[in-house]
Amino acid sequence: QALNDALGRQHLSASGFERWLLAEALDDMVDRATVRLFELSNGRYSLEADDGSFAVRDHGNADERRDVRTLSGGEIFLASLALALALAESIADLAPVDSPRLESIFLDEGFGTLDGETLDVLAAAIEELSASGRLVVIVTHVRDLAERMPTRFEVRRGATTSTIERVEE
Repeated sequence: QALNDALGRQHLSASGFERWLLAEALDDMVDRATVRLFELSNGRYSLEADDGSFAVRDHGNADERRDVRTLSGGEIFLASLALALALAESIADLAPVDSPRLESIFLDEGFGTLDGETLDVLAAAIEELSASGRLVVIVTHVRDLAERMPTRFEVRRGATTSTIERVEE
């Protein structure tokens, strides 16, 4: 009877089941994102979730647990990218077997805030995603990043209209 009461109040009630399901989905996404963040940061960071907020484990600083707000702009970008990629993977895995696959990702982030080293890491991650058969679309004004892409569309604004040119490297 006690087990039945606990299950009914905590897990099988509408709100209890929803909280449990969301917590499980978040844990799965964080597990996926931490693998990607570990790779993107060259083994420096792992991602953790606690009560709906995120923290990083700083392996370069004696495994210190840090609030994500203490990261630099480039490090926050890498953590956000890792979470976005993990979310895309999670959504794709939840799709029914015969449904269309999620094979593209659009990145329109603050690339201008990234230093050269972080841009190199980002470009390598994008190249890896593209090699796996995914379409990766980047919206950027950062010339160094744009020029690393094998195919790009350059938009040029004119006095009354804009033109688009496809550039292949």
